[in-house]
Amino acid sequence: MKLFKSTHNFGYEWSLVSAANWQKYPNENCPHVRHVDVLNRKLDPETGVLITERLLTVEQNVPRIILKLLGTDETQYVREISTIDPRKKTLTMQSVNITTSHLLTIEEETTYYEHPEDKKQTQMSQQATVSAGSLLSRWSNMVEDFSLNRFKHNAAVGREGFCKVLERFVVMAEPQPTKESF
Repeated sequence: MKLFKSTHNFGYEWSLVSAANWQKYPNENCPHVRHVDVLNRKLDPETGVLITERLLTVEQNVPRIILKLLGTDETQYVREISTIDPRKKTLTMQSVNITTSHLLTIEEETTYYEHPEDKKQTQMSQQATVSAGSLLSRWSNMVEDFSLNRFKHNAAVGREGFCKVLERFVVMAEPQPTKESF
């Protein structure tokens, strides 16, 4: 098993970051995420907690020989459960791959929360575990290393793409001049 951990500060308030999260895909930095489908949503009227289950369709750019060995194609599926708590100002997303999970499991948890010292910033903590199944025991270390490096790269690219989404959100949120202001 391999472990990835990362933290990042976004220079935006939590309410903006949590709202922009729903517009994260598609973005030009993450063309591998093809579709995001909402499977289920539940809102607790007492707590205001919103739980959303989504299915992400991803096109993996993996060498064909690896896909043949794994018995799959480029299209992969990931299940994500998001929990947003407006009172605690947290957004937690847990995801796991569905495709090829019998060979390789990648579990990720990302949490966005209000910065404890600066309410105009949002902190993000991200962690993932990569585990090769017993069928890959001879190559498990190599497969886990390859997958972890790919995950690290995709996480960095994903953060860049999310920053662009946040910048667009800020522009959209700014008041637009009216005819009277000319």
